[in-house]
Amino acid sequence: MRITVSGLPGSGTTSLSRYLAEHHGFTMISAGEVFRQLAKEHNMELARFGDLARNDPTYDKMIDARQKEIAQERDDIIVEGRLSGWMVDNADLKIWLYAPIGCRIKRIAFRDQVADEETAMNLTLEREQCEADRYNSYYDINIADLSIYHIILNSMHWDVEGLGAIIDTSISRIKTHQDTQ
Repeated sequence: MRITVSGLPGSGTTSLSRYLAEHHGFTMISAGEVFRQLAKEHNMELARFGDLARNDPTYDKMIDARQKEIAQERDDIIVEGRLSGWMVDNADLKIWLYAPIGCRIKRIAFRDQVADEETAMNLTLEREQCEADRYNSYYDINIADLSIYHIILNSMHWDVEGLGAIIDTSISRIKTHQDTQ
């Protein structure tokens, strides 16, 4: 089974992906962690590194191509990232997590240890615009187009276990359906 988990920064994609990987014994690949690691290796903030990536598509395309290659070669995998739903054509389940901006900013400020929420908001909105522009430029993808997803969940309403329970049920139903075919 191949599952993609996508959403804007702070929506909970990494937490849900880890939950699913642990509970189902799946391998997890995360574009966001790879991107954050590259920014750290270059001693840059995410927004600044995003600007670098905007000017040099090599960074995004390398991450995207690698995720796509691994996802197509393996079964029982969770592919987490903003574009994973677009990149993994043969996914059995494509999930988009949504959360209101205020909720996401609180999570990002805590996760990334940003001094205050206003700074987190400015950095996040700048990052989101930068990414949206790059996705459109590189792949002609409108990240706001959610029509490719099987499930869209508001992560403000459930903790990771609640989101996981919903997806666990979906996985069980997909497996049952696959077994009967």
